[in-house]
Amino acid sequence: MMGFQSDQQPKLFYPSIHLEQRIHESHALRRIKSRVDFDFIYDEVRDRYGIKGNVSVPPPVILRMMLLLVLYNVRSERELMNTIPLRLDWLWFLGYDLDSEIPNHSVLSKARTRWGVEAFRCFFERIVWQCVQAGLVDGTKLFVDSSLIEADASNNSVVSRAAFEPYLVKGCRELEARLEEPQEASGDDEPPETPKCGCGQQTPCLHHRSRCLGGASGQGWPESEVQDPPGCGRGLRGDHGHRGHDGRDQRSAPAIASG
Repeated sequence: MMGFQSDQQPKLFYPSIHLEQRIHESHALRRIKSRVDFDFIYDEVRDRYGIKGNVSVPPPVILRMMLLLVLYNVRSERELMNTIPLRLDWLWFLGYDLDSEIPNHSVLSKARTRWGVEAFRCFFERIVWQCVQAGLVDGTKLFVDSSLIEADASNNSVVSRAAFEPYLVKGCRELEARLEEPQEASGDDEPPETPKCGCGQQTPCLHHRSRCLGGASGQGWPESEVQDPPGCGRGLRGDHGHRGHDGRDQRSAPAIASG
């Protein structure tokens, strides 16, 4: 016989519901709560609270909330506070009941500011040591935080490790051979080569002025050193009867003084 669910009015009281009975014996939070003592935080942050004023959220509860934030990879503190009333295991772990008032998400940021970095470092070391003593940490596995980034690569470029290993070994051997080679003496101590003019002279002549002063040759001299030394067959001095670029006689051209 098939049963049908009737529209019943929700109960106002649930005397037979106990959160302790709703949490499985193998639940991770049950193991943590039974083996880790969070009450040590009272002595650690006692001097960071005043004597008078509003009563704060108990420090062990704040520490447990921060643990839930990391353990279940909750995206934000606001989302954590919104999720706590929906999770019976979280309510039980924090010591809350079904009708308990959940604090505002700002209590976590205020607690971090009030306690300081050194206090959290002490909390971390203290809790990790308690987990080691309780047998919750065995050291056989290592977890590394990482981010998944979509690669801009083709699936056809993926190769197996067996096919890639010969190239990797070859590259390592070449790198080791390069490291074992004796390093040659650097030529920094040698004097730089003196630039020469295009006509073979040590000093640039006026004909190669445009090139010698940072032209196509890429070399340059101070403008005061540019002159037309004797023996240069490319000069532009008209009194020597030299020929210019176009082969015409430059005898009537006025003499050009050195730069």
